[in-house]
Amino acid sequence: MVDAEQRKRLGDFVRAHRERLSPAAPAGRRRTPGLRREELAALAGISSVWCAWIEQGREVQASPRALARLANALGLSADERAEMFALAGRPDPDGAVAQAPAVPSAPASLVAVVEGMEHPTYALDRAWNPACWNAAAGQLLWLGDGRERNLLRYIFLDHSIRPVVPHWQDWARRLLEQFRAETRHRLDDPAIRSLIEALRCESALFAKLWDAPPASEPDNGIWTFIHPDGGQRSYLRNSFSPADRSDYTLVVLTPVLLA
Repeated sequence: MVDAEQRKRLGDFVRAHRERLSPAAPAGRRRTPGLRREELAALAGISSVWCAWIEQGREVQASPRALARLANALGLSADERAEMFALAGRPDPDGAVAQAPAVPSAPASLVAVVEGMEHPTYALDRAWNPACWNAAAGQLLWLGDGRERNLLRYIFLDHSIRPVVPHWQDWARRLLEQFRAETRHRLDDPAIRSLIEALRCESALFAKLWDAPPASEPDNGIWTFIHPDGGQRSYLRNSFSPADRSDYTLVVLTPVLLA
C-alpha cells in the first residue's frame, strides 16, 4: 500500500525529472523549465490528467506498463527507474532489462568528450552516479565490478578505497563539501534527498560531516592516489557543467607534480 507521503515523493520525483528534459523543438518563450506535462504525457502515451494527478500526489491506479512508458519517456537510468517503481509500489514489467548494466545516459556529445580525453575523465549525474567514463578513470577510480556505483556511497561505505587514498577522511570531507556546493539548490530533489537520508543512516562519518558547518579553508582540488600501477600520483580535479544539460557534471583529473 502506497501512503500519502510516498505518493508525494513519487510526484516530486516525476516532476523533477520532467523539468530536466529539453523539448525537441521549443516554440516561443516558456515560463517553466523542461517539458510541459502535456508533452510528457504525449511521449509516454498516457493521459495528461493522469500525469498531473501523479505529480500532485493524488491516489491513482497506474498499470505497470503505463509506468514503464512514463519511465522511458523520462529517460530514467536503471537506478532511477527502480526508484520510481519502488515509490509507486508497483513491479517493473521490464525488470530483467532494468537490472542490466546501464547504457550511459549522458548526452552523446558529453560521452564523446569523455572518451576522447587522455587523462581520467568521467561524468556524474545530479546525484553523483557515474553516467560515462573513459578507461583511465575506470582503472583509477571506483568503477570496478561489485563496488558501489554512486561516488558518495563508494567513498563512505566501500572500505576498498581507504588504502588507496592517503588521508582518506580529509579527502572524503572535501568531496562532501563539493557535493554540497553542487547540490545546494537541488536538496529537494527526490534522488538527492534519498541518497543523503540513506548515507546518514549507513555512515556515522557522513552524518557527522553533513551536520557540521562547511569548512572555511578553500579546497586546492588536488587528489592523491596510490595508483594501481604502483607509486603515488596526484591529480588536479576540474569540474564543468555542460551548457545543454546542467544536471550533469564533467570531471577531468589532470596529473600534477607536487614539490
